[in-house]
Amino acid sequence: MIFTAEQVACVCEVLLQRGCMDRLAIFLHTLPSPPSCSSFSTPHPWEQESMLKAKAAVAFHQGRFTDLYTMLEGFPFSTHSQPLLQQLWLQAHYMEAERQRGRPLGAVGKYRLRRKFPLPHTIWDGEETSYCFKEKSRSILREWYRHKPYPSTREKRELAAATGLTTTQVSNWFKNRRQRDRATDTDGFKVSCSGGTEICPSSDLDSSPPGSPILQHSCPAPPPLSHPPLPPTLRHMCGGLI
Repeated sequence: MIFTAEQVACVCEVLLQRGCMDRLAIFLHTLPSPPSCSSFSTPHPWEQESMLKAKAAVAFHQGRFTDLYTMLEGFPFSTHSQPLLQQLWLQAHYMEAERQRGRPLGAVGKYRLRRKFPLPHTIWDGEETSYCFKEKSRSILREWYRHKPYPSTREKRELAAATGLTTTQVSNWFKNRRQRDRATDTDGFKVSCSGGTEICPSSDLDSSPPGSPILQHSCPAPPPLSHPPLPPTLRHMCGGLI
């Protein structure tokens, strides 16, 4: 079966969002080379980006980090794709260092790697980060925390998708924020839904101290999350391809 460039981009996006790395790898492997199919001769930029993003994710999944770095540095990805690709870049460097050292990296080790291997301009939108998280990601988490300090597992996944963070990072952020608020409460201050200052996890994937007992809040429901949309053409085509 021969797919058009638009269909390939759609399948790549859907399989990537579902986390089906093995199926994605098989799908990419079965695609014909560009010269053998006229529909691949001049792909639209977002079609090319979807395929490259999928190939990068598969390379990370298979541990082919050199190929991953080459792909990430060789194409100017849009802001829609950058959060995922930034995580792939960082996690790949962390994993390489851990293999060489034979032990997990701590916060200082990860910080030094981020300084040694900064994000390439092809996957970085120029937004400064503060204590590991981008300000817009922190704003989303703070706003949600004001309404619901104990998000469910499903809500953590939605927050991760909305902020470009991992589910573990989101979970650690809420644990640390609750711990800070509980410490403030034990010092004689009243904990409110908007009080306290969040503490960033010690590293991207480090565990946090155990969570505190559930606090009673009477806040309204948290705001709805907005997920990065697929390109318009993809939204119309994705039905029936998977």
